[in-house]
Amino acid sequence: MKENRLVLFHLKHCKGVGWKGISSLRYTLPQLSDVFDLSPKELQTILHLSNQNFSKFYRDLHQIDSTSLLSDYEQKNIKWISVEDKNYPSLLKEVYDPPHILFLKGNGRLLDNKKMAIIGSRGANDYTEKALLKFIPSLVNKDITIVSGMAKGADTVAHKLTISFKGNTIGVIGGGFDFIYPKENESLASYMMHNQLLVSEFPPNTRPQKWHFPLRNRIISGLSNAVLVTQAKERSGTLITTDYALEEGRDILVLPGSIFDELSGGTNRLIQQGAKLVLSAEDILSELQV
Repeated sequence: MKENRLVLFHLKHCKGVGWKGISSLRYTLPQLSDVFDLSPKELQTILHLSNQNFSKFYRDLHQIDSTSLLSDYEQKNIKWISVEDKNYPSLLKEVYDPPHILFLKGNGRLLDNKKMAIIGSRGANDYTEKALLKFIPSLVNKDITIVSGMAKGADTVAHKLTISFKGNTIGVIGGGFDFIYPKENESLASYMMHNQLLVSEFPPNTRPQKWHFPLRNRIISGLSNAVLVTQAKERSGTLITTDYALEEGRDILVLPGSIFDELSGGTNRLIQQGAKLVLSAEDILSELQV
């Protein structure tokens, strides 16, 4: 009889089923290993999948060798934790749809630190860099771990500056460890896999898809005590993360910008709607209560 955490690991590698389906199984079957004994009809009653997706799922459920996967991951220094584990990040467990499995590569102890997300436009300009040059040294001195999404622009600046000031940073990616996106961040990702921490809810051989990135965003905010937004247009993917952060009860901190700069349209609007305007590192530290 497999532990629930091991069954969750197995289910996470089955095609055709997503977070909702695995959650249905988890809450219907107190002993998750019973899933292997259910008939196709019984399974479909729980999952309500399309015929095509159910066929994929049922095949993988009974064919995947999760023992070999576990051995392979161990050899590649890929760790994982399940939502059933005591060391699963407590803040992330509070969100509406916490990942059932988190795959980790690097220093997993960083998940225990006080964390702040830094996000912003992929097209961020030197205003973001100048502001973070002002803020990050003080955050590093207070042992705040910086969380971001490994994307172009603000994310990359946040990770690189934190590293340059000898701080700790966590990158949450939208695919598996074998397929880093964007490609120009492969060297940064490689460094962080060995010296910082990369996190994904997707198995290592998963190619990133467009719909993965909004899912990634809920993890960025879910892991963090607060979220700092540097630059964002009024219609920006960055604002998806702030929506998640608000739903998760996180504080939204925002760098104000010129009314003539479209990269500040979204951030200024957030301030207008009640987010905290940030002018100094002390403003951030007071919100984090450190």
